[in-house]
Amino acid sequence: MINIAILGYGTVGSGVVEVLETNKDSINKKAGTEIHIKYILDLRDFPGSSIEGILTKDYNEILNDKEVDIVVEVMGGIHPAYEFSKKALEAGKNVVTSNKELVASHGPELLNLARKNSINYLFEASVGGGIPIIRPLNKSLTADEISEITGILNGTTNYILTKMTDEGSAFADVLKEAQDLGYAEKNPAADIEGHDACRKIAILSSLAYGKHVDFENIYTEGITKIRPADLAYAKELGYQIKLLATSKKIKDKAYALVAPMMIPNSHPLSNVHGVYNAIFVNGNVIGNIMFYGSGAGKLPTASAVVADIVDACIHVNKNIITNWYSKDMELLPLSEVPSQMFIVLEGHGHQDPIEDLFGKVTYIHSENETVFITGHSTEGVLANAFSELESKYKLNILSRIRIEKR
Repeated sequence: MINIAILGYGTVGSGVVEVLETNKDSINKKAGTEIHIKYILDLRDFPGSSIEGILTKDYNEILNDKEVDIVVEVMGGIHPAYEFSKKALEAGKNVVTSNKELVASHGPELLNLARKNSINYLFEASVGGGIPIIRPLNKSLTADEISEITGILNGTTNYILTKMTDEGSAFADVLKEAQDLGYAEKNPAADIEGHDACRKIAILSSLAYGKHVDFENIYTEGITKIRPADLAYAKELGYQIKLLATSKKIKDKAYALVAPMMIPNSHPLSNVHGVYNAIFVNGNVIGNIMFYGSGAGKLPTASAVVADIVDACIHVNKNIITNWYSKDMELLPLSEVPSQMFIVLEGHGHQDPIEDLFGKVTYIHSENETVFITGHSTEGVLANAFSELESKYKLNILSRIRIEKR
């Protein structure tokens, strides 16, 4: 029998309990042992609940119990999740988590602690919710040199952009609808400003390249400036606008960024709509593959957590090698990143300054705006051109959206 303790009885924590109870027999068979929930840590009371007998408010009770083999951290946030996870690993207990903030911030340190103690720090649910992606990167694709990971990694923003595209609605209206449906938090900043996707692409990049990619060094832009008119232009051109988190390796360096991007309808990610997520991976041997499914939600996320619990049971006292080490991956400066952009200027005309700054461009017909697509360039060159448009020519840039082609 393997005893586990669950830290946090919120959406994911209660989902883990539900999955373990619903599929108890098959899960125990796959784990090769009975998985027993000995503790649930939460500061709240749950009178009349079936968990009353195993509820504790004192983490030390879990930490000091030598019978607890696996600590399941589903609290979220950095503190006290970091301190609890670190102490558990130091005490020789395996840790399973769904906490992307913690993994992105302290992943290398906690993985190193697990290696040192011949135990495991597992985090399948931290990136794709119910989509299996960590394990494939860590095991199935070890024969490949990964050159690209690009994904729709946030269901909230994908839902908002899908609704805006289909209905022509304004951003603020769809955001409120998403909040009413429970797809967006009361404070949605982490989603709509791209921070959630940024942490996820940092984790995936670190695993793909074997070196630490710091999320704080990744350029991140959200979807708050996307207009219904931009989505209409994209649709007319045979494109979709998606919030993409992308990471690409060029020789011994890489670049990563999170931003709204226009992708052609032929792109593998163009048909990912609503709250669904998808992750596109390119390897030098396997070529292109894509992982698709529910990127969030109580039971999909809990399913991934339980899969890690089973993995920890199977590998008792044996560390699962994880290709993520503390040495930093060298990232290209944003100014050197290849780029092509869709631009909308206020008012008609402006061909002379446009062609002076951008050279040959492709103009898109518009009744009352100047719309064009730049040639292939770099972020730095385009940024200088935008600055000149505004400072020298006094033109108002209404939209600038990167174009990602495949």
